Amino acid sequence: MTVPVAPGAPPTLPSHPDDAWPAPGGDHHHRMLLGGPRSRLSELARVGRIAMEFLRGFRDLHFVGPCVTVFGSARFQESDPYYALAREVGRRLARVGATVMTGGGPGIMEAANRGAKEAGGYSIGCNIRLPAEQKPNPYLDRWVTFRYFFVRKVMLVKYSYAFVVMPGGFGTLDELFEALTLVQTRKIESFPILLMGAGYWAPLVDFVRATLVRAGTIAKEDADLIIATDSPDAVEASVRAALAGHRDEIAQRPRRIRLLGEK
Repeated sequence: MTVPVAPGAPPTLPSHPDDAWPAPGGDHHHRMLLGGPRSRLSELARVGRIAMEFLRGFRDLHFVGPCVTVFGSARFQESDPYYALAREVGRRLARVGATVMTGGGPGIMEAANRGAKEAGGYSIGCNIRLPAEQKPNPYLDRWVTFRYFFVRKVMLVKYSYAFVVMPGGFGTLDELFEALTLVQTRKIESFPILLMGAGYWAPLVDFVRATLVRAGTIAKEDADLIIATDSPDAVEASVRAALAGHRDEIAQRPRRIRLLGEK
């Protein structure tokens, strides 16, 4: 889905059949999925809906190019310093040739997408229906709306060669530890995981190093997977190196097939 950019003003988002903001009364799909056994026919139908959501995500995001995913809170306003920092991060990522992928909502996500657009880069959102906070931001070239968190998280990881984690709440922590666990267990390659806002993340980093490592629940080298910084220069350099390290893989981009409607 393409969003035109109006000079001097945020673009207007076109309507989308999956977009209903907010999602009234929460999401019964998750409650039905996680609420214990249902009839066999109901469970089979649900598996089909989940499979179709995966297929739609794979199809819509197949050609987005090498991504860097930026995680962060939906609650920061444009006046907040973290919004400005995320906007600058988006610019830097676009400058090194990365597609900026976010959860597609407001706050930090909007800021990163906005910075990418301002730098002439490509901006992607993997959105999700929630009761609040998740209306797609107006700086997206393309977005996909999901019902299921776990499908969305697969998409946020699948196309990315680095992860930038801005300040955020429970959702951001979930995404951070998902990425860390995947790297730690070698389910994905050792892509950079960069925490922006060193002061914000300092208590968490201290907990990881002083408590988890000391208790032996993670190895000392696992703690080194986290890089905390305030420097957009450090983010740019780390992402540039990550993309260079996968140059051959990135060069082998999939070819579009017209018979499948791929334009």
